[in-house]
Amino acid sequence: MLRRPFVWLPTLLLAGICSPAFAAAPKAPEPPPPTPGFGESIEVNVVNVEVFVTDKKGNRITGLKKDDFEIYEDRRPVKITNFFAVEGGKTVEESPDLIAPLPAATPGAPAAAAQVAPTPVEGFEDSTPEDQRLHLVVYVDNFNIRPQNRNRVFRAIREFLTRQLRPGDRVMLVSYDRSLHVRRSFTSDPLLIASALFELENLNAWGGQADNDRRDALQEIKDSEDANYAVGRARQYAEALSNDVSFSIEALKEVVAALAGLAGRKAVLYISDGIPMVAGEEMFHAIDQKFQQAGSSLLEARNYDASRRFKEIVNQANTNRVTFYTLDAAGLRAPTAISAEERDPSTSGVVDGVYFANLQAPLQMLATETGGRAILNSNDPTLQLVQVADDFRTYYSLGYTPATSGTGRYHDITVKVKRKGLSVRHREGYRDKTAEARMSDGVRSALYFDTALNPLQVTVSTDEQNRRDDGNYTVVAVVRIPIGKLVLMPEGETGRQVARVRVFVSAMDEEGRMSDVQQLPVPIAVEAKDLPSALEKHFAYSVPVIMRPGPQKLAIGVRDELASNGSFVLSYLTVGGR
Repeated sequence: MLRRPFVWLPTLLLAGICSPAFAAAPKAPEPPPPTPGFGESIEVNVVNVEVFVTDKKGNRITGLKKDDFEIYEDRRPVKITNFFAVEGGKTVEESPDLIAPLPAATPGAPAAAAQVAPTPVEGFEDSTPEDQRLHLVVYVDNFNIRPQNRNRVFRAIREFLTRQLRPGDRVMLVSYDRSLHVRRSFTSDPLLIASALFELENLNAWGGQADNDRRDALQEIKDSEDANYAVGRARQYAEALSNDVSFSIEALKEVVAALAGLAGRKAVLYISDGIPMVAGEEMFHAIDQKFQQAGSSLLEARNYDASRRFKEIVNQANTNRVTFYTLDAAGLRAPTAISAEERDPSTSGVVDGVYFANLQAPLQMLATETGGRAILNSNDPTLQLVQVADDFRTYYSLGYTPATSGTGRYHDITVKVKRKGLSVRHREGYRDKTAEARMSDGVRSALYFDTALNPLQVTVSTDEQNRRDDGNYTVVAVVRIPIGKLVLMPEGETGRQVARVRVFVSAMDEEGRMSDVQQLPVPIAVEAKDLPSALEKHFAYSVPVIMRPGPQKLAIGVRDELASNGSFVLSYLTVGGR
């Protein structure tokens, strides 16, 4: 997995370094005592909810206004404070010649509709606000897919990437091959992602081996004359499969967690043959059918139910504003339980039906409960992918300020349209994170995706490296924060102006292994007489970090507590390289 601790960040030793014109430079300051007002600034958080509105036939509904919607949090109405509408790939206020709008795809529409694509204008300048920009992760689950199914749907995926995304959309490609691999980092050039799919076509996929294991287990149960032996064989199969399911779930959670700190809309296009909701469930149905156990063997299957784990992914995705679009690459399925000449018509249909539904249940859950779409039972997903693209190009974003903030609770969200006969689709809730948790998310996302927003104009240098006796190095990261970018407030009757700042630190090695995020309070105080000159200077804060030799990436997050504002900056270095 990518988020493994590698760089050891101890309890960091801090030393404030600043111009003597406005503060002294203590060599080893003690943690500052609590000061009135520290952490007491009002945190104004806005929860953004993407909403997709259709009529009874599935046609897109545009032209709605803020007053047409109602939002409820935990069944209580909340006031919509932010409203953003996008129609055909452009905001309703944009000039119509920026992008040629794409007609909405509707069920039963001719296949030719899939060929219509937005035409970017030469010299196009993307005016999409950062909090509405799309980040799309194409996630190919090589562990839970058959190579022939994967390569078949890739044609439609390539067409989707090259013809259906709009300028400014950012796309990345990851694959799960028993561990996560970032095949292409975020790019605004979808051709790079589409081309990389050809490389994945040559990789191994483990779905075929899973078929063999399943076939052998079913055959042994069919041949068994002892119900206890059959149950034991089903347990053995289910336990091994449950272990694989657990690793697959952790990989999905890792990607969703990494997306947390990115601003804007985030979506995962998950391509798989499905992951069983209940590992080996069809085995216990086969036993029940063969030995007429009146359902007693089915109780065994509950021991391998992963629905709670998948619900954790849903909650995590909703909290991080991530929408799942799931694609079952298997398409239309044929019975596979046992070879055709040996199949028992009275039981194989039941067993296979349970198997297919079990594989598709997580795909349906991930998509439905995060506001996305599940593409199931289709050998050619081209038209359904156009409908996915419609979600990216035509939607409403509703924002509201929750009554509470930073409690860590999960809140349900319901959106209603006042006009009759319309359907709405959206994520079902979110977990209220603390400001510190959001900053930690931002640091991890900066490391993972090489993206960093820096409104405070923070800089970092890592020029000083000192070799230790254990072979590691102490790297001194000097964080420079413009004083003029911070909010200052009087400190009682001392006459000083103080800023309340926290620094967040983490690092990643060249193999993608990431350390835990450390956070540290940074005391900044300016004498009143020095204030005019201090506003033109930087406050420099040194953070000694113990790191192993080799290429490293260091991420620094700086949060102005009083302004509720944060910055992220990256530093690339080779430890011990000189």
